[in-house]
Amino acid sequence: MFPAVSPSHTFPRLPLLQLLLLLVQAVVRGLGRASPAGGPLEDVVIERYHIPKTCPREVQMGDFVRYHYNGTFEDGKKFDSSYDRSTLVAIVVGVGRLITGMDRGLMGMCVNERRRLIVPPHLGYGSIGVAGLIPPDATLYFDVVLLDVWNKADTVQVSTLLHPAHCPRTVQDSDFVRYHYNGTLLDGTAFDTSYSRDGTYDTYVGSGWLIKGMDQGLLGMCPGERRKIIIPPFLAYGEKGYGTVIPPQASLVFHVLLIDVHNPKDTVQLETLELPPGCIRRAVAGDFMRYHYNGSLMDGTPFDSSYSRNHTYNTYVGQGYIIPGMDQGLQGACIGERRRITIPPHLAYGENGTGDKIPGSAVLIFDVHIIDFHNPADPVEIKILSPPPETCNETAKPGDFVRYHYNCSLLDGTKLFSSHDYGDPQEATLGANKVIEGLDTGLQGMCVGERRQLVVPPHLAHGESGARGVPGSAVLLFEVELVSREEGLPTGYLFVWHEDPPVNLFEGLDLNKDGEVPPEEFSTFIKAQVSEGKGRLMPGQDPEKTIADMFQNQDRNQDGKITVEELKLKSDEDQERVHEEL
Repeated sequence: MFPAVSPSHTFPRLPLLQLLLLLVQAVVRGLGRASPAGGPLEDVVIERYHIPKTCPREVQMGDFVRYHYNGTFEDGKKFDSSYDRSTLVAIVVGVGRLITGMDRGLMGMCVNERRRLIVPPHLGYGSIGVAGLIPPDATLYFDVVLLDVWNKADTVQVSTLLHPAHCPRTVQDSDFVRYHYNGTLLDGTAFDTSYSRDGTYDTYVGSGWLIKGMDQGLLGMCPGERRKIIIPPFLAYGEKGYGTVIPPQASLVFHVLLIDVHNPKDTVQLETLELPPGCIRRAVAGDFMRYHYNGSLMDGTPFDSSYSRNHTYNTYVGQGYIIPGMDQGLQGACIGERRRITIPPHLAYGENGTGDKIPGSAVLIFDVHIIDFHNPADPVEIKILSPPPETCNETAKPGDFVRYHYNCSLLDGTKLFSSHDYGDPQEATLGANKVIEGLDTGLQGMCVGERRQLVVPPHLAHGESGARGVPGSAVLLFEVELVSREEGLPTGYLFVWHEDPPVNLFEGLDLNKDGEVPPEEFSTFIKAQVSEGKGRLMPGQDPEKTIADMFQNQDRNQDGKITVEELKLKSDEDQERVHEEL
């Protein structure tokens, strides 16, 4: 156990006595010097009084060991102890640097094992002893605890404790990694942990920023993987150790959890999770998009979700309103598509991160569902689902009164409204601002009995603010069927003649020939013209109200009757107005 000494040393047989490491104090008494047969001991007596539950390796010849010890004589008197010097013994076993008895007594020992050794004189300091310290022919008693063992032929030992089900990439040289770790010595003594600093350890791999053994031990790791990495001292802090926490020649054990990994050359990674059939349009820069997302770090830690706000994220794509990686990742997507977008930190929030949920240098993963998108220049998209059952010579135009059935939904299939829920068709006069502009446009040109699909962008629907039941900036999908159409009247007209009006219109209106036309006579006359097919009222309005409005227009002095001087056709009024302007 003790190294050979030079004659000039204070203790002739203990020149390296103060280099002996780690033997736990214990005094072995009552074992005597005799062998079981009653004669002198021929070999070292070993008592393994504490054996650890696990023993991944045992001391072999040529290994480097670190241990503590107490050395006593048979009577219990102490002659030496590494504890008194607060210094472990660190030495190579089996190469003659220790007394033969210690060399033999350490063989096969496990880390954290405790042994009592009885070393006979011929395997200790023999008949000479050590002047002033160990008498001749002394049997020596040692209580030893082994704290470390390694060999120059050792490599980094890697054990995978947990492997994630999904591994998108593994650590390579020059990658930047973020990981948590607990660091201990081989005997379990903790020296450092990232968890106590409430932050990951962030560094480049293979670039000299880490000890060599950690550089090697991280290679091939997946995000979310847990590893145990055992590093021999020559790939760690070597002969000098590190500060007061890592002794010289110490093997190190790291329990590592890899949080994420990226390379400064990485681009945005896309993975299509679900692609709807019939994708005819893909998002490009300049489009306005509505999408849902779940955002997480590479280890699965969530940091944000649009679903938690029950509202889509709405933004322009490719215009710098969102992080560059998301700007890139959304382009080329289809409506209804689900895709996973992995964004390296240099295309996300960089070294500083943001808020308290996205740390610096974090890789971000977004699971995105595209609800819809449009371009501010988009027109109404019209697709004929079924033509009219009969030949159509006249189609709906501005001013026409139409009746139609419709189903309205969002592009993701969410149903909004349907005329079928009310039983009766919807009614509207085209071009009169009675319906949203996109629907008005889509109804024009339709034949009775025709069915169409209309895709209406928000600037032709309910805009950024939306409407009751309609989200802001939502693209709307209509399926419409034209049920009936009544030809409209020219702008400003409430009634038109199918042929020329009567030569003497006032006489026709003045039913009782008293020279004035009250409301009753006016209404009776107009209804008769409609009934006989000589003229028609503005469609889509209450006939009584329309006739009342017509009477009001002609009763110029508002005395409740029309005289011959007051009565004028609108065409005549328009002609007079032209002359006045000229």
